[in-house]
Amino acid sequence: MRVIQFILINKKTRFAVVIIFLLLVTQAFCDLNLPKITSKIVDVGITQGGIEDAVPEFISKDSLDNLTLFMSDADAKTVSAAFAEDKDAKAEDMLKLKSSYEKDEEARTELADIFKGPMLMNYVLDGGAASGAQAAGAAGEKLEEEKDKSAATNLFAGADLPEKMPTLDELKQGVAAGMIPKEQLTDMVKEAEKAAGKMGETTVNTVAIQYISGEYESHKIDTEAIQFSYMVKTGLHMLAFTLISVCASILVTLLASITGSTVARILRERSFNRVLDYSNAEMDKFSASSLITRATNDITQIQMGSMMFLRMVIYAPILAIGGIIMVLSTDTGLTWIIAVAVVVLLAVVSILMSVTMPKFKKMQTLIDNVNLVAREMLTGLPVIRAFCRDRYEEERFDKKSKILMGTQLFTSRSMAMMMPIIMLIMNVISISIVWFGAKGIDAGDMQVGGMLAFISYAMQIVMSFMMLSMVAIMLPRANVAAERVHEVIITESSIHDKPENEQIDKPNFKGLINFNDVCFRFPDADADVLSNISFSAHPGETTAIIGSTGSGKSTLINLIPRLFDVTSGSITIDGIDIRDMSQHRLRSLLGVVPQKGILFSGDIRSNLTFGTSSGKPDSELLEVARIAQAEEFIEEKEGGLDAAISQGGTNVSGGQKQRLSIARAITKDPTIFIFDDSFSALDYKTDSRLRSALAKNLGYTTVIIVAQRISTILRADKIIVLDEGKIVGIGTHKELLKTCEIYNEIACSQLSEEELSA
Repeated sequence: MRVIQFILINKKTRFAVVIIFLLLVTQAFCDLNLPKITSKIVDVGITQGGIEDAVPEFISKDSLDNLTLFMSDADAKTVSAAFAEDKDAKAEDMLKLKSSYEKDEEARTELADIFKGPMLMNYVLDGGAASGAQAAGAAGEKLEEEKDKSAATNLFAGADLPEKMPTLDELKQGVAAGMIPKEQLTDMVKEAEKAAGKMGETTVNTVAIQYISGEYESHKIDTEAIQFSYMVKTGLHMLAFTLISVCASILVTLLASITGSTVARILRERSFNRVLDYSNAEMDKFSASSLITRATNDITQIQMGSMMFLRMVIYAPILAIGGIIMVLSTDTGLTWIIAVAVVVLLAVVSILMSVTMPKFKKMQTLIDNVNLVAREMLTGLPVIRAFCRDRYEEERFDKKSKILMGTQLFTSRSMAMMMPIIMLIMNVISISIVWFGAKGIDAGDMQVGGMLAFISYAMQIVMSFMMLSMVAIMLPRANVAAERVHEVIITESSIHDKPENEQIDKPNFKGLINFNDVCFRFPDADADVLSNISFSAHPGETTAIIGSTGSGKSTLINLIPRLFDVTSGSITIDGIDIRDMSQHRLRSLLGVVPQKGILFSGDIRSNLTFGTSSGKPDSELLEVARIAQAEEFIEEKEGGLDAAISQGGTNVSGGQKQRLSIARAITKDPTIFIFDDSFSALDYKTDSRLRSALAKNLGYTTVIIVAQRISTILRADKIIVLDEGKIVGIGTHKELLKTCEIYNEIACSQLSEEELSA
């Protein structure tokens, strides 16, 4: 996908992506551990009073002897090795779990499995009915169902046990006397565990916890302190994970924003630099409004898409996979609920994507159309007002806007519809988990905390898919924008410089221009626009080009700065083919005044010095302005050379704009001047004074003038007459009046008989 390619645009962004990935893994790890910790707080901290498993931290020797009575010799040996005398205890017979078992989860799990069965037997045989009134959880509830029966009868209904259970003391005496084999007791434990297991897996564990709690209370160990300590320790773990998750999220957001902004900056820079290299052929291929949209709106879409990708697309799969792993590890039997929800969610997202994707792809083109109409309206506002077309243009703009609005509303409504559907799915999941989880809790197969954790993991999984679905709908638009920007970047100019070692240059050019049998046709055109053009323009002379509208005058002079390249033939300056020079070097020789004067926002000074690398003193700028007949209106403006020029020069008249454009070209001090009908907005008096000043001050340069008015080129050293892209006459004014019929027609239409005979 093009957006991903842009995200990995350079080493810095690639490094940022790696850091973001590691931070997201850290955040997901913390987020996935929070439900697990919540489950521990509920199940262990509240329900079990802070006692984590069936391994007691403290136990008396008598109690341990009672437990080992129901253990095999190997298990009894393992248990004995795990405890040592507690020197700090007030009672002499107290034992304490060795510290090495506190962190060894495998050894501790082995001890818990050994203890559960014997604790179950001791709980029932030695006061189980009495203790049952204090028990909280499934075992205690089962023991109180029928108060007239013994604890053993309630707990072990259906087990293969003696009809009348002996007391604990009787069993100890029987074992001591050799009347009861040890194997018989271990078989009783297995039968007891089997019978209790029918009530639920948590029953045996709950009984063991109650046994340990009773043991602690009987020896006056502060159980509330144990519970408080566990809650504080677990709460601190939760707080630590939360803080780490928050810090990771903040850093990811920051890095994603920086990366997205960096990608946007690089793309804008590359797009802008590429457009500056474009020839007129490429500029015609991409409209100005489209290039503006691609450099602004499209790159903004890429920036937002990049941030969304880095923040969600990477995080959502990590969270979903982690959530699925956690759900599978809970062993609750409710995984099918998640599977059904994911299938339904994917179906909803697929339907929405199939409907909205074509609209998102169309969106950028519609924005182009709106920008195109808006740009035409703004640039052609005087004409629109003059022809009273305000209402028509409003309707045209409104039509394009409504089409865009309709598409945007459709996609927005589709997105808005997705959220309630997903929320409905999430609520149905929660209700289903609570419903079936409650049955599991009642059966003793699940604890409350486990159900809460399962709900949290289910929500995380659904939220992950929701994030992916939102991104899956939004990213296509960013990808369309990325393709459009990529098209601009990869489109190379049809005009190339030769390799630097093959370029030809000379320190001082005189400015002799030769057109040698030049032909030119526009790309994809069927016929030449210019055919067999051959002439010379000498330094110190003025060469004029005239012809009817559409004869190819502007196209011809656009070949000199290589805005287009000739189709055949060659153009040379001082004998060097302009294609053998670098474009920068070629254009440094030229001072071009375009047909439409273009000024830039700033002030008069910045516009006059636009073509120079260093500033010039005010005296030189004013002298240039005097030559261009612009000095008078510059001095009249408040601030003089520092007077503000608005964007496009809209705060000056057409004639003033042309004179400033001419002054800008003179300030550059080029070798060759090209005036493309640059005097059309001047009155005859100003035109005459300007031509006279140019003749006096630009006598050493090569001057090429394209003109519509013969009065502008009467005194040119050489006049070239074009008609339908071909030269039909070359000579002075007087010569052409005699030899060129087309020139004679143009002259007769513009000049009086006195002027013609002068």
